Amino acid sequence: MAARPILPLYLHITALSLGLVLALGGTMRWVAARYETPSVFLALFGVAILIALAIAHWLTRPLRQLADEAEAVRRFDFSDRAVLRSSVTEINELAQSVDLMRDALRRFLELNLALAGEEDFEALLPRVLTEMAGAGAAHAGVLYLVNARGDALVPGALRAAEVSTARPGIPDVPFDTAPALLGTALRLQRPAVGALSARELLATGLDPAMADQAAVALPLLNRHDALVGALLLFGERALEPMRLSFLTAVSAGAALSLETRELVRGQKDLLEAIIRMIAGAIDAQSPYTGGHCERVPELTFMLARAACATREGPFADFDLDARQWEAVHIASWLHDCGKVTTPEYVVDKATKLETICDRIHEVRMRFEVLKRDAHVDFWRAVAQGGDEAALRRERDARCMQLDEEFAFVARCNVGGEYLPPEQQERLRRIGAQTWLRTLDDRLGLSRDELSRRTDAPAPLPVDEPLLADKPEHRIARPPGEGVAAENPWGFRMEVPELLYNRGELHNLTVSRGTLSSEERYKINEHIVQTIVMLSQLPFPRHLRNVPEIAGGHHEKMDGTGYPKGLTREQMSPVARMMAIADIFEALTAADRPYKSGKTLSQALTIMARMRREQHIDPDLFELFLRSGVFRDYAQRFMRPEQIDEIDIEHYLGAPSPALAG
Repeated sequence: MAARPILPLYLHITALSLGLVLALGGTMRWVAARYETPSVFLALFGVAILIALAIAHWLTRPLRQLADEAEAVRRFDFSDRAVLRSSVTEINELAQSVDLMRDALRRFLELNLALAGEEDFEALLPRVLTEMAGAGAAHAGVLYLVNARGDALVPGALRAAEVSTARPGIPDVPFDTAPALLGTALRLQRPAVGALSARELLATGLDPAMADQAAVALPLLNRHDALVGALLLFGERALEPMRLSFLTAVSAGAALSLETRELVRGQKDLLEAIIRMIAGAIDAQSPYTGGHCERVPELTFMLARAACATREGPFADFDLDARQWEAVHIASWLHDCGKVTTPEYVVDKATKLETICDRIHEVRMRFEVLKRDAHVDFWRAVAQGGDEAALRRERDARCMQLDEEFAFVARCNVGGEYLPPEQQERLRRIGAQTWLRTLDDRLGLSRDELSRRTDAPAPLPVDEPLLADKPEHRIARPPGEGVAAENPWGFRMEVPELLYNRGELHNLTVSRGTLSSEERYKINEHIVQTIVMLSQLPFPRHLRNVPEIAGGHHEKMDGTGYPKGLTREQMSPVARMMAIADIFEALTAADRPYKSGKTLSQALTIMARMRREQHIDPDLFELFLRSGVFRDYAQRFMRPEQIDEIDIEHYLGAPSPALAG
């Protein structure tokens, strides 16, 4: 380790100056001897000391200033200072070197911070070109990126007339036909200095007026020394070696920034593709929801843009930045991702007895058996000497009764109308009739179905009800499935005891629609699965509200919705927007095979009632109407015959007192 100086430079120079003065000691002794008085000697010695101090101060002042500037650089303080001037040539050159070093470090750090802080890849490209052109004193240039195949350069940004723009509209440059200067830089993977001819400039789509101007081509290499792009800069004069070295150093940071942003963009593109793939799979899973996952995001965006545009009312201060828009985009596209866990035969259940197939065919066969029994009984009684005419009338009446009863059962199976209690009771009376089974009903069953048969086999033949709720129809809920009272997501949903109940009477007596309470829960559970699935994804900080936005579109403003029973105040505005979008799309969708899409007036009448009943946000519903979002959506996604005349004020009655405040 080198020895540290004992004395500062100032004292060293002072001592040297004193030595020079003392060398004149002979003269001083002569003066002292001549005047024979010590006071003269002391005076001369004092003068010598002052002269030495003055010389030391004069020589060391610029060095102290240089030391201060070096200390400021060490603290990353690059504020502008006056250039130090000294009459000593070496000190003056050192001061200029320190000043250039400070400016180079400042520009290097500022450039890297600027590139690192730019998140938009499209905006990053002209930013890189602008900064690099400034560092190289260039007035024009092109930033190229390597294409996916790795055999050509794709223009990413163009600089001309001191303005850098993305997507310049000039042709790609294949490696094998690149201008000589650019080709040399790519081949050797180091900067090349020279000029381009007018022919080369025309071939690359650049201004031939820049022919013979000083040009520099810089390859942009990533951290693995792989080529990610290239810079072609044009200036008035050739770059001096120092500035070229600086450009080379800066280009490494620019290449790293480009690679990082490209990786980020690639990840976002991959995430976007996965999102659309999941949404497309959900829509493709069932024709009943075709296009739903695509239209709900569009309607949500339209309503959110309308809220951002308004400058008065409840949404005067509402706005979304780029990061928040990204969260809305992802949440709206994935708002039904939990439906991938819902069995298709539940989502598509078109009749009450439908599971994998419609069990009405099995019920029909039982009625057929009873009709055959009626014919058999008729001929048996005739053979035994009975009155054929009377027996025939009895047989025909029985067959007519069975036909009418099956027609009633079939109508109930469709589930198109409300089934009142008296009709439910009639179903039970019809179902109480018996038919004779002579075959073992345990043959040909799957292992799971056999495991549900806990009853002892009945001796054959056996009379069975025409419609039955059998023990094997009750499918138990697996342990741990469902929503626990204490769960980390705050779900509050009543969970049916059974996973499924496939009892024939249990399903046929459903009063509205085709779904049993168990199947209705299974349908509703998709939103639970949506929140659970999205909560498990490692979203970055600005996307952590995606589960809340996506999972709130079945909540109601009065807290009676699901899965959490949230009130209006507990939901974000965007989640409430998606609730309106989800409802309006479902009401007006014309691609559902089980129903026709409602007209605008019909859909808005239903939503106005939902507004009065505190199911949807009244302020957003008003914005939905007054901004014209409903009509813009209708013109894009609804059939012409669905679009009728609308009087907005007709649907905007006074909100309920609970929401008025």
